[in-house]
Amino acid sequence: MKQSLQLRLSQHLALTPQLQQSIRLLQLSSLELGQELEQMLQENPLLERGSEEDAVTPNYTGTDSQTVDTEVGAPAETPESPDSAETDFSSVESERWDKVSSGNASSDDDNEYLFQEPDAPTLREHLLEQLRMMPLSEHDQALAALLVDAINEDGYLDQPLEELAEMLPAELEIDLLELQTALKLVQHLDPLGVGARNLAECLELQLLAQPEDTPQRDMGLLIVRNHLPLLATRDYARLKKNLRCDDETLRAAQLLITRLDPRPGSAFTRIEADHYVQPEVVVKKVKGMWLASLNGEAVPKLRINRMYADILTRNRDSSSQYLSTQMQEAKWFIKNIQQRFATILRVSQAIVDRQRNFFEHGDVAMRPMVLREIADELGLHESTISRVTTRKYMLTPSGVYELKYFFGSHVATESGGACSATAIRALIKQFVAAEEPRKPLSDNQIADILGQQGIVVARRTIAKYRESLQIPAANQRKTI
Repeated sequence: MKQSLQLRLSQHLALTPQLQQSIRLLQLSSLELGQELEQMLQENPLLERGSEEDAVTPNYTGTDSQTVDTEVGAPAETPESPDSAETDFSSVESERWDKVSSGNASSDDDNEYLFQEPDAPTLREHLLEQLRMMPLSEHDQALAALLVDAINEDGYLDQPLEELAEMLPAELEIDLLELQTALKLVQHLDPLGVGARNLAECLELQLLAQPEDTPQRDMGLLIVRNHLPLLATRDYARLKKNLRCDDETLRAAQLLITRLDPRPGSAFTRIEADHYVQPEVVVKKVKGMWLASLNGEAVPKLRINRMYADILTRNRDSSSQYLSTQMQEAKWFIKNIQQRFATILRVSQAIVDRQRNFFEHGDVAMRPMVLREIADELGLHESTISRVTTRKYMLTPSGVYELKYFFGSHVATESGGACSATAIRALIKQFVAAEEPRKPLSDNQIADILGQQGIVVARRTIAKYRESLQIPAANQRKTI
């Protein structure tokens, strides 16, 4: 084979550190962005938080035909005043942007008192505190505390008493009867039903604690002791036959049981703070138009530290190389933050424009939409739209929604159109809410009703959507 030299010209996209950072910031949630911001503030001395009174956020007020360039709001690169790179978007001179104040709260952490709620007691702490208030011997206190330690977060005793007895040292000579006595003591503690070994016993303990003249209390006890599986499957015909009662009596007993708490320990389960989200976008109706704007609370206020910037301006020798590098990284970070929120705003407004009927009429008016539609409209890649819509939230008059919520599959209609899966779920909820309780709609019946409206959906699809809405099957929804 003869060797030869050839010259070829080609173009390729180089993932510079700045571009990598921009992509990473775009896919972060608001909580993760806050963590990234705190880390950057600690590592880069030239980056600091901006003053609240100078901070403004963009408010998109364009029409359907107007779009916002992704570079809108980029910081000015002026060597004479390096500290001008603030995330205030104030460089945008357009009628589509309105400056709004983000609040008058002081940014001085030393002068701000943050109220911190005290930690609520756990179920174990709550039970042990009650035991300490009782006039019990040290021996009985120890046995009761042993049982409390074996109770799970729902309030149930997982381990059988026989296993607990075998775990105790033989020299203590504690028999099963003593543990049963201690368990009776624990089961009389608050909350009612705690220490039960199964659901039937939990409900029974709560019924026994009610006054004896409570209507249908005895019937309720009879059901939870002997016929709870029949009640769970709503087999009312067999229940009435076994209990020898009429519909009115069974209905009253069922209502009494359903008011009980099947998880008495759940009230002491602590909710983690990361279950809460902060919406990046707020949607409001202004002069008959639905408009998206950034949430000022979610946009970081950043700027270049003036003192270090002045030092860098006066000293241009090699000794200031470190500050020069940190200055460039700070400007990149500020610009990428602005780029992130500008892109989120563009995508959000495009979603609002396409889903206007949803904001007017709710889920039933949701139109089918895929990522490619927004990507083609804004001239972005589908992967970018996917990053923007994941774990980013929109505050609307009807609630908070993840941007991904507005995208979904579609089902064909007889007229040749399409209906979104979200709209079908909303219709299913409406049908179930309006159904006759004694004759709930089956999946086949719901599919037939949708078919009469021109929406062709298979029964198994109805079952899948119903389960995603956590709606029980027809036999589970049946009432007396």
